[in-house]
Amino acid sequence: MNKVTSAMIMGAGFGTRMRPLTDDRPKPLVTVRGRTLLDHALDRLAAAGVTRVVINLHYRAQMVKDHLAARKDMEILYSMEDEILGTGGGVAKALPLFGGESFFILNSDSIWVEGYNAPLIAMQRLWQPDAMDGLLLLASMTTAMGYEGWRGDFRLDTIGHVSRVPELTSSPFAYPGVQIAHPRLFADSPPGAFSTNIMWDRAIAKKRLFGTRLEGVWIHVGTPQARDEAETYLARLSKA
Repeated sequence: MNKVTSAMIMGAGFGTRMRPLTDDRPKPLVTVRGRTLLDHALDRLAAAGVTRVVINLHYRAQMVKDHLAARKDMEILYSMEDEILGTGGGVAKALPLFGGESFFILNSDSIWVEGYNAPLIAMQRLWQPDAMDGLLLLASMTTAMGYEGWRGDFRLDTIGHVSRVPELTSSPFAYPGVQIAHPRLFADSPPGAFSTNIMWDRAIAKKRLFGTRLEGVWIHVGTPQARDEAETYLARLSKA
């Protein structure tokens, strides 16, 4: 298994769609079942053996730093953004902090209920840094909660290659904001703010973007309603 011990959590956004919950806090500090979204992500990473996490920050950054000051189970670093750099630009800015090694990238608004296998550990087993530029976790559309699309995000072939969903067609898979990336995925990236989609498309063209299925239920906590639905669902599971 190619152990991946570093990660980045995307935490710089304004959380506009989560208002009013984000009027007085950044989205990563919104709570689900009494625990912040950020801590849910860090707990999963710690359980997978990750010991070093970079978090990009912009909106109400000091609140995140204060919240995590007492957390000692991993090294936490911060990549400060004077302006929002997007999913791709944020990673590109933080890239020197990873020393050329592969790392997880997690969106802060995704949580999941695990099935038989812990997905982050399963991804490490599949990760081949010489053959892959990126490995995406893909969730079933039939069980995903809080996902508002209908076409899906990517297709996945029998070998594990990821491709885009053609026009007028659909896919059974949504992207829950979890991946392993090699630094080469962001090589020759545009300056300033940009989307990771640009880098994914380059990797797809080279047959170097792969995917694997999530065994479990993905919950996208992107709106107050989605947060309430997540609370209800997880409360019901805890009583089962």
